[in-house]
Amino acid sequence: MGEEGKLGIVLTGGGARAAYQVGFLRCLARKMPALTVPVITGVSAGAINAVFLAAHRGGLPAAAEKLTRLWSGLSVDKVFHIHSWFLARTALHWGLGLLSGGHGDPQLRGLLDTTPLRKLLEAELEDGRGRIPGIAENLAAGRLESLAVSTLKYATGQTVTWVQGREIESWVRPHRLGVRGEITAEHVMASSALPVVFPAQKLGDGWYGDGGVRSLTPLAPAIHLGANRILAISTRYGRTLAEASDPAVAGYPPPAQILGTMLNAVFLDSLDHDALHLERINMLLAGERRGHLRPLELLVLRPSQDIGRLAAAYEERLPGAFRFVTRGLGTRRTASPDFLSLLMFQPEYLERLMEIGEADAEARFDEIERLLNGNGPGGGHDHG
Repeated sequence: MGEEGKLGIVLTGGGARAAYQVGFLRCLARKMPALTVPVITGVSAGAINAVFLAAHRGGLPAAAEKLTRLWSGLSVDKVFHIHSWFLARTALHWGLGLLSGGHGDPQLRGLLDTTPLRKLLEAELEDGRGRIPGIAENLAAGRLESLAVSTLKYATGQTVTWVQGREIESWVRPHRLGVRGEITAEHVMASSALPVVFPAQKLGDGWYGDGGVRSLTPLAPAIHLGANRILAISTRYGRTLAEASDPAVAGYPPPAQILGTMLNAVFLDSLDHDALHLERINMLLAGERRGHLRPLELLVLRPSQDIGRLAAAYEERLPGAFRFVTRGLGTRRTASPDFLSLLMFQPEYLERLMEIGEADAEARFDEIERLLNGNGPGGGHDHG
């Protein structure tokens, strides 16, 4: 595929909601089994899907099948510890930290311990020596040109995008930079480490967390890597004006409502703003290339249903200890428990999200096919 037709896929975050992306990939694999995607980027939970997609040696159908098995087999206890004793210890450590007035170091690095997820990713992706050989093999075979995973470096506040690929250049922009390196399960753990909730991860000389926190231009890594036909899969439902104006809570908002609103703003709204910005610039370019600016084709796919609200229907099936904590945060007092949906690693919920993702891709496949064939809607510029 030539430079003028390079395809990139952008997989955003959303915790458990990233199962929706797997359903989309299943439809894509069924409809276009020979499709290869030269540029793959992921952030937060989308980084899990991106790395699996880039590392699988058997082509898109086999990769989609493996991702389906992975997400179908997930449960809360396979992502983080939920034992009553651990939750009690967490509460005690946080309490001691607050009461100490800054004295001492309780060594608590997250509300939840994600050791189970780390072990799962290492077993599924790595070769026992801390490497993911499938990425290098796909790069060498020409099935992949570059993979990018974004993280947040807590010490500097910079968005650091780790890139593994062929003939790529690093980049430096205000508050964000691209760094060449070999991507491992540690990078995936860092990218998906929700602030405060999941512990930060050590990469080199720094501690890193969820790359969606300060990713104001989530499409930028794909553009830096040369993609000018971009398929972005969001996990954020696009509410109508009437839906957006309908209050989700009555009275003072519970912590779950505040956290859900904050996390949506931090992790998911930026894609909408970036896409709108690219669309406006593309209109100015009107199909012409001016200097380093060039028109881009962009298609953003998002759920046709409010998968945040959908999470409430599966809350009863969560483990008791974890359900006790989420209810304590007020998840049952809001009609749209977006915070709960981020952590809803419950098999039936995940399977439902994959079904919705596959159905949505099927319904919009004419648009998707036009983009993949180079005849899709324009929506951006080279702002790398």
